[in-house]
Amino acid sequence: MALLQISEPGQSPDPHQRRIAVGIDLGTTHSLVAAVRNGVAECLPDDAGRVLLPSVVHYHANGKRDIGEAALAHPGVDAANTIASAKRLMGRALSDIQAPEQLAYALVQPEGSGMVAINTVAGLKTPVEISAEILATLRYRAEDTFDNDLYGAVITVPAYFDDAQRQATKDAAQLAGIKLLRLINEPTAAAIAYGLDNASEGIYAVYDLGGGTFDISVLRLARGVFEVIATGGDSALGGDDYDAALGQWVLDKTGGSVQTAQDKALLRLAAKAAKEALTNAETVTFSAQLSGQAIAFDLSRADFDAATQALTARTLSAVRRALADAQLTKDEVQGVVMVGGSTRMPQVQTAVGEFFGKPPLTNLNPDEVVALGASIQANQLAGNDASGDLLLLDVIPLSLGIETMGGLVERIVSRNETIPTARGQDFTTYKDGQTALAIHVVQGERDLVSDCRSLARFELRGIPPMAAGAARIRVSFTVDADGLLSVGAQEQVSGVEARIDVKPSYGLSDDQIAHMLRDSFSTAQADMQARALVEARVDGDRLLIATQSALDADGDLLAPAERSQVDALMDQLRQALASSDSAADIEARTDALAKGTEGFAAERMNRGIRQALAGKNVQSI
Repeated sequence: MALLQISEPGQSPDPHQRRIAVGIDLGTTHSLVAAVRNGVAECLPDDAGRVLLPSVVHYHANGKRDIGEAALAHPGVDAANTIASAKRLMGRALSDIQAPEQLAYALVQPEGSGMVAINTVAGLKTPVEISAEILATLRYRAEDTFDNDLYGAVITVPAYFDDAQRQATKDAAQLAGIKLLRLINEPTAAAIAYGLDNASEGIYAVYDLGGGTFDISVLRLARGVFEVIATGGDSALGGDDYDAALGQWVLDKTGGSVQTAQDKALLRLAAKAAKEALTNAETVTFSAQLSGQAIAFDLSRADFDAATQALTARTLSAVRRALADAQLTKDEVQGVVMVGGSTRMPQVQTAVGEFFGKPPLTNLNPDEVVALGASIQANQLAGNDASGDLLLLDVIPLSLGIETMGGLVERIVSRNETIPTARGQDFTTYKDGQTALAIHVVQGERDLVSDCRSLARFELRGIPPMAAGAARIRVSFTVDADGLLSVGAQEQVSGVEARIDVKPSYGLSDDQIAHMLRDSFSTAQADMQARALVEARVDGDRLLIATQSALDADGDLLAPAERSQVDALMDQLRQALASSDSAADIEARTDALAKGTEGFAAERMNRGIRQALAGKNVQSI
């Protein structure tokens, strides 16, 4: 008699089999892969024992490429074909890139594509392709380590990555042949590592300053539950910006200049080397051999701090906003976790310590902590962790909604909503006999569509012809655990429906995400006034349409004097709509027309009742 193999839901049927699942930190400067082995999360090294893989790819004319350490030999020799910091280009259009002229390689905007590409001797390369090369290298490292195929991976992204950037990361994983188990936010991954390693409980802030992005997340940790209360940051701020600021500061002091792509690359390398040396020294020599000139400058830590203090101040501004979103004071934060190699800078650790009034936590390697946390999550999602005592509650960074009449935004999913989530709201038609509805999905915190980011458009067709306002259309938003969105619309009477998985056209301004929340606060009063004006115009237009329709059908009920009065009220409202920027003025004219037609509405109702009762007796009724 054969025995049945019994397993827990989500677990391997063979208790001795273990799925190979890893966590990958796809970083701007370095990338890592980690896995849980013998119950302990650890980063996987390459053949030379190095766990850090430089996020650099060098392309040759013959189609070959060097990845990681091998590519680092080329920035000063073949800068135009050595691509670093591709993560900052993910999901971006050329018009969105800040100071592209400072890059050593050439960016182009391919026709018909929403995402920027890099012009290399091997042809155009997109950030997705470059990231896929790095991911594939990490995949091979993991498979060589375990001598087995990879089951899947959890890949981390900055908390402030928008939908386009997350989708680009997902595309890169697919191109690298990796089964994506989940995208999780980098600060959340760090909290997982700290929470499990240190058995921490309470309110913690995760300050994540990497090579290209900055994130701040406020989390509540309690017995294996990781709840993200609020998140914020700047998707265009990281160690690269400190390097650029220092290099420019030295040029200003020495009167130097960059003339070629090689000069740009060499200046960045010299700035980075000086920055890292100042972590453990008070004074270093800034040395760069540029074309036609040599720069040698004694640089102190105080000089570096002065050159970059504005960047550190930007991170603390984002911290303040995240605490305000979480409705917490800095005194309620029990600990601050430092993540990312750039947090090694003494000025950053000092500024964070002074802000929170307590020294930050640095007992885990800031370069490795994100990958370690991701590997713990991957191990559980692969069904290897029988305890299953880890619950991850992440949040969406920016609100999602649709455009309504007048270019207004109706928010359906609010920012800092826990994901995965599903939300719905009912809408209706604007005109009589309307049989289709155009749905415009947007992301942002402002009240006007023009101030938010467009994600997708689709149409719901086949709505039965009805009077304006009679149709009931349910619009539903579903955000999955990766933070990716799908939208559906269904007319409740007929059942016709349409839906779309939002795969946005790549391209969002580097400063748009970082500034969206700040803009929403600084322009709140103006937004309220603009929204009130648009709503007043929509209401006025709707009343004019309804009144004209009623006059066309039953205008004979009005005496000439009454008709003249209604026409005059309609003209006054039309004039206000055409020339007035005062919501109160338009609302007053709208109210006047509504009151002026009350008698007419009553007469129309009486006529309708008489027509309905014509030819019937009391018994039949």
